[in-house]
Amino acid sequence: MSPVRVLIVDDDPLVRAGLSMILNGADDVRVVGQAGDGGEVPDAVAEHRPDVVLMDIRMPGVDGLTATEALRRRPDAPEVLVLTTFDADEFVLRALRAGAGGFLLKDTPPAQIRDAVLRVASGEATLSPSVTRQLITHVTAPQPDRRQAGRRLDQLSTRELDVALAVAQGKSNAEIATDLFMSIATVKAHVSRLLTKLGLNNRVQIALLVHDAGMA
Repeated sequence: MSPVRVLIVDDDPLVRAGLSMILNGADDVRVVGQAGDGGEVPDAVAEHRPDVVLMDIRMPGVDGLTATEALRRRPDAPEVLVLTTFDADEFVLRALRAGAGGFLLKDTPPAQIRDAVLRVASGEATLSPSVTRQLITHVTAPQPDRRQAGRRLDQLSTRELDVALAVAQGKSNAEIATDLFMSIATVKAHVSRLLTKLGLNNRVQIALLVHDAGMA
């Protein structure tokens, strides 16, 4: 397997240097580029073709939220992991709704940073159910329209809804396969269909929609 290619976006050179040192120390991850502002992201992504972008939320120029929203609208978008100093932050929640695959606190231990990058690169979410609930419950943000979210979930088959609920519980594909008596390949196929049917682009957005509907 080729190493996961990572682009680091942070306005603090020391943070970029520290993350580069941590990630380049792993055999299965390689930092291919850096950027100091969200406005540099489109060109940096085009040049370096990363699999994952580590994106600081708060930057003085173009912030990470704006950069994430623009990046995830691209058809060939890399995955995004948001970097933040606050674990319950309105900007984090908005970035997740925009398509970020998870978030990392800047004081996350090095091994967990590498693991999070690998998980996001493979399509897994990096948020526990408790963190998702904390964000939705405690962050000051517009209340989700439960009826609208419920209507979107109504289009799912019973089995697809079972998988969606399991995703919202933070379960891995292997755990879902065991609980629902499916093969892992079947679970992956269901997740892909969920993303297509619901117009979403990752598992975190599935979990947020289920939470919005009041079903988790």
